[in-house]
Formats: sequence, structure tokens, C-alpha cells
Amino acid sequence: METKHFNNQNTDIEAAAKLLQQGEVVGFPTETVYGLGADATNDEAVKKVFAAKGRPADNPLIMTVGNIVQLTPYVEISDKAKSLMTAFWPGSLTIILPIKEGQVSMLVTGGLQTAAVRMPANEVTRTLIKEAGFPIVGPSANLSGKPSPTTAAHVQHDMDGKVAGIIDDGPTQVGVESTVIDMTAKTPTILRTGAVSQEDLAKVLGEEVVDGTSKKALAADQTPKAPGMKYRHYAPDKDVFVFDPLDWFDLQEVLTEHDAVMADEDLLKNLKDKKQPSWSLGHNLNQASENLFAGLRYFDDEQKIDRIYVQSMPDMGLGKAYNNRLAKASGGRLFQGLDRD
Repeated sequence: METKHFNNQNTDIEAAAKLLQQGEVVGFPTETVYGLGADATNDEAVKKVFAAKGRPADNPLIMTVGNIVQLTPYVEISDKAKSLMTAFWPGSLTIILPIKEGQVSMLVTGGLQTAAVRMPANEVTRTLIKEAGFPIVGPSANLSGKPSPTTAAHVQHDMDGKVAGIIDDGPTQVGVESTVIDMTAKTPTILRTGAVSQEDLAKVLGEEVVDGTSKKALAADQTPKAPGMKYRHYAPDKDVFVFDPLDWFDLQEVLTEHDAVMADEDLLKNLKDKKQPSWSLGHNLNQASENLFAGLRYFDDEQKIDRIYVQSMPDMGLGKAYNNRLAKASGGRLFQGLDRD
């Protein structure tokens, strides 16, 4: 299949929308990561997304809309859910809601009676969806389990020849996937951390919000309500290790030419060997989140690199989302520092 490459101009957006109307798959930008779009009401189109990604069939897809009107035929929207939409949409919040009977494909929901829904902040994509005339599915536009794409070039790397088109709107701004909140639970529960924090959600809802991301992993026969709950995600083929900034000088004692290090600018200024393969995470947490997946993807393609050491961040706010993705990418492996006894 030839993959067409589009820019963010109206004529290209219209051409991409026509591909969606024809049941094809198109890579699209959001403020978080690039997504892989297809008509959420067309089972054959949705199957193409699973095939392109190599995604397990029981891993539900997010239904992405250009406006709330597109959503109302498919899900039940409570007053509390409306308050979240008012506060955080368009933006990086995905809300799990009950579906209306017979209105949503079971391929999209993973066979569940709930659907994960989102309205992205990216104007190009909202225009695309409104032009297409239906909601689209929107999983990250990478091979299943691999680091998420934050540029159109990342999408091309994984999906060239597998999808009908890719829209390039430049690098994403947030860099980690949206927060997912389950509004069908007895108490609103976060199933995936992101830029919208637990405190942000609780303030709008006026009630407790539970962080469910640390719950025991799902069993093989259980279907997750949201992406990222069951299967390994964000993982390069190379070995990834997480290091604490306090261990920075110890880490430098063990680095070789086959190791890459990803750290913020303050640490990299003190890198002893200036030839050491390195990737800047920027000057702050926002920039680190933007740069994380791009760095992992870059070093994963470098043949001489065997190991990637990545700096952890303070575990609060967006830092929780950053550390969550990093823990999944590393499989929980940590650099423990040197034993100096």
C-alpha cells in the first residue's frame, strides 16, 4: 500500500477525510501523541487498525470526536461527565462512559459495555473528524507495545506502507498519552495517568478520585477498560534502565560507548565524557515529557547502543505520567548506584 503524506492545510485535511470515508486508516496529530484513525462505526476499517498495529483484539480503542454532538448517539453522558468535558475538552483527558445499546462496535470496546472517549486539543484533527462526519478510533500510531510517536516521521517509521495516509502537523506538545478516567466505576478512577492530574479531576468533580494505576495487573482472560492496563507498552527493543538524579555521578562510572543516557540539561552539562551518546530531556518536566518517546525511539534505532539509561522525575502531577511510561518502557529495571562499602 502506498502511504500518502499530508500537511496541515485544508485541502490535505479534506483529502485525508475522504480516505477515512472510504474505510481507510490515517495517522493524525494530537497534542499528546500521534494517533491512528479509522471510522469507529465501520468494523472493517477498525480491523485495519488492529492489523497495522499488531494490536491484541481485547485491547480497547479510544473513540475520538471533533465535538460533543458527534458523541451523543453512542454513549450515556452523565452530568459529572459533562462537567469534565466542560473543564478539560478539548484536551488530554479520556473519559470511560457506558455505551448506548447496539450503537458502538464491540471491536472498539473490546467486547465491554463501556467506551473510552476523547476530544483532542489539536485543531487539525478536530477539523479532520468533523470533515469525515463520524467519530474515529485513535490509538497511538506505533507498532503495538513500542514507544509512542510524537512526530509524523515516527509514524512513517512504523506505519509506512501499512496505512493509507499520514497528516504532519509537527511535533506534539504534551508527549505522553491522555489521562484516562473511568466514570462508570463507583468512585471515579484514573486508569492511566497523563497531563490532567488526580487533583485537577477531583477539584472539578467535587469528590474523591481514585488512582487505580497501581492495581494488580489484569489476568490473561480479563479485558482492560482502557489502553495500557494489560499489555507491555512504550518499550524499545533495547534494554532501558531508570536512574535517580542522585545517582548521576555513579552512573557515569559505568557508562560505555554502547550505553546511551537521557537526562535533563542540568545533568548533561556535567557529563564527563562529552562523546557519550546522550539525549536532552530539556529544562523542565513539560519538556522531558515531550522528549521522552522521541529519545527512546532514536536510540532504539542506533545499532551500536545496547542500553538506554533514562532519568526519573519527581513523582507528582505530570511527573506521575512521565514515570509511569518510563517504568513500562524499562520493565521496572533501575540503576541502583554503586556499592561503595
